[in-house]
Amino acid sequence: MQYIEPIQKLIAEFTKLPGVGMKTATRYAYSIINMPLEDAQNFAHVIMDVKENVHYCSVCGNYTDKEVCEICENRDKSIICVVKEPKDVIAFEKLKDYKGVYHILHGTLNPLMGIGANDIRIKELLSRLNGVQEVIMATNSDVEGEATAMYIARLVKPLGIKVTRLAHGIPIGSDIEYADETTLSRALIDRREM
Repeated sequence: MQYIEPIQKLIAEFTKLPGVGMKTATRYAYSIINMPLEDAQNFAHVIMDVKENVHYCSVCGNYTDKEVCEICENRDKSIICVVKEPKDVIAFEKLKDYKGVYHILHGTLNPLMGIGANDIRIKELLSRLNGVQEVIMATNSDVEGEATAMYIARLVKPLGIKVTRLAHGIPIGSDIEYADETTLSRALIDRREM
C-alpha cells in the first residue's frame, strides 16, 4: 500500500531516528495525524526549541541551554568523571551520590574507524586539570572504552593526579547508560586506581 506523499514524508523522517523501523514510524506518523492541531504545533515547537537552544557546555561538553551547565557551575571541581556521551551523565546523576563534575569525550579511541586522540575531547580535558585531585575514568568497558581510559590515564598520572577506573560490577562490553543504579553506584564506590 502506498501512502499519500505528506504521510510518506513523515514516515521517512521518523525512520531516520535510531531504532525506529517502518512499522514504528508509521505508528508515529498516524499519531501525529490524529493529534489535535495545538498538540502537533507544541510538538513541532519543542523540537525546534531543542535544535535552536541546546548546545554543548563550554566546560564539560554536556548538553545545556546556557554557556556553562549547572553541574559545572555548582559542583566540586576537584573530581572529574570522564564519560563517553552525555547520556552517561544521566546514568550517574540518577545515583544522587556523585558530587563532582563531568567531562564528556563525545566518543572513544577507535583506530580501526580512524578515531584518534584529536577526534575526541581529550585536549579539553587536559586543559581543565588545574586543581583537580582525581579523574574517574567511566568510559564503557568495551575494547575502545578500556583503550581510551588507559590512554588518558597515561597522560594524567604524570601530573600527580589520581586516576581511578570504575570497579567491574559493570559487565565487560556493556554501556554505562544501561547499567542499573545499584550496579553503577557500587562500581563508582569501588573504583580502583589505574
